[in-house]
Amino acid sequence: MGNPLKKTMVYLGLADEEEVYEEETQAPARAHRDREQRDREEAVPAPVTPLRRPVAVRQPAAGTVNEILTVHPKQYRDAQLIAESFREGVPVIINLSQMSDADARRLIDFASGLSLGLYGRIERVTSKVFLLSPENIAVSGHGGIAHADAESAGFDQS
Repeated sequence: MGNPLKKTMVYLGLADEEEVYEEETQAPARAHRDREQRDREEAVPAPVTPLRRPVAVRQPAAGTVNEILTVHPKQYRDAQLIAESFREGVPVIINLSQMSDADARRLIDFASGLSLGLYGRIERVTSKVFLLSPENIAVSGHGGIAHADAESAGFDQS
């Protein structure tokens, strides 16, 4: 669409129609050249930095567990305590029995991402109790959140 000011000038007889037509046909060609120039400039590949496992993560040596934190969260904002402890290499037991189902789902989603991001594990102990274990902690038994029975859960993950 053309410039409304120029169209108004043509309507009022202050400009010729040929001048407006020439400018309208030149503008798309100029925009096309500008777009091609930007595409050529953007075609240069950006440097990619590979993600590496952090070396300086504060993890205690294997077999030196001095503490296990048990948390009874009442609100989703209690996730901060869980994250800080787990990040320091402390296993965390989360008892969701005092939370609403919606907040419990959110907290388990958060805890799953936390354990995955820090190379740990999350396992269901009972329907509303979960264990977050850091990478250097071996947990005997079988299970895990993937093997948990959805029907026995206090809340449905769907």
